[in-house]
Amino acid sequence: MKLKITQTKSTIASLKNHKANIEALGLHHVGDSVVKEDNVATRGQIFKVKHTVNVEQIAE
Repeated sequence: MKLKITQTKSTIASLKNHKANIEALGLHHVGDSVVKEDNVATRGQIFKVKHTVNVEQIAE
């Protein structure tokens, strides 16, 4: 299974580790989307920034 992750809020006033997680996910601007594998590492990154992103499951 894959996850479509979309950035919905800006990271201007975010903590350093939140900004780093957004960048590590491959997001740069509000509205950017990426498709990632559903695994424990990705879920952990999403959990850190769950207030900033929207996640959808995509069937392969």
